[in-house]
Amino acid sequence: MSSILTNNSAMNALQTLRSVNNNLGETQNRISTGMKVNSAKDNAAYFAISETMKGDSGMTKSINESLTLTKNSLATAHVGADSFKDLARQFSERVAFAQGGNGSVDDVKNELDEIVKQMNASIKQATFNGDDLIGSGNTVATASAIAADGTIGTAAVTTEGARSLSVVTGLTRSASGVAATTMKVDGVDLTRTYSDFEAIATAFKTGFDAAAGTSEAAGQTYLANSLTAVESLLDEAITSSTTLGVGMKSVENQQAFLTKLTDNLDSGVGAMVDANMEEEAARLQALQVQQQLASQSLSIANQSPQNILSLFR
Repeated sequence: MSSILTNNSAMNALQTLRSVNNNLGETQNRISTGMKVNSAKDNAAYFAISETMKGDSGMTKSINESLTLTKNSLATAHVGADSFKDLARQFSERVAFAQGGNGSVDDVKNELDEIVKQMNASIKQATFNGDDLIGSGNTVATASAIAADGTIGTAAVTTEGARSLSVVTGLTRSASGVAATTMKVDGVDLTRTYSDFEAIATAFKTGFDAAAGTSEAAGQTYLANSLTAVESLLDEAITSSTTLGVGMKSVENQQAFLTKLTDNLDSGVGAMVDANMEEEAARLQALQVQQQLASQSLSIANQSPQNILSLFR
């Protein structure tokens, strides 16, 4: 039956054209944005998961950047500790030089005083962004006591321990929410070690003269005991430098892990929401052809009522 009021063919053709146009608009949107999931209406499950993963990726990147500051603080402290270690070795060499009877004790005393000044500068200058990881440990109340035979006593200190930093290294998700994972980065206490070097340097000349005034053997014993004490302090300086080096390596390893983790998160998000541009390009071509055919079909369907006029001629 033909009707001038209801054109079923035109309605069918219009529905087809409307569907093609909708698909074409969706494809064009994917091509322009590069995403196949732009909002929850595209794919609610993928959208929710991808948004959570994007948040995790962003926070992981922020943590990685924060670790860079920590690594810089450790690197600065390590420079100071390494300089202190080298100065401690020089201090030991000068005491050994004096013990060998080479040169004047007065000259060695002057050298030791100068080395101690450089040690103090190394400690005070090795700070980064307010972080002092080598000089903010124990507070020395009084210098260590040097016995008459050159042995060193125990310094009177307020026990606080070397400073350490609690560094956020990542995030974990659980039913109770998001929690931060942390790592303890240990500083070192070169302030106390420095005070002992300073005590040895201060007492070096007067102590030796007093001991040597008793006998030549007593003078040599004083120098030998001083060297023993200095070697022990040198070991402390080496340990401090090593501790900071280990801390730097730990932070670098964590940063490498976070970088890989971020890449994996970003890759996972992309797999869910990124558009496959090859597929979208092929779909665009097909839909454009379908659009043209649907338009022609609608045009043909709209001409059907014209045929009814022939019945009245």
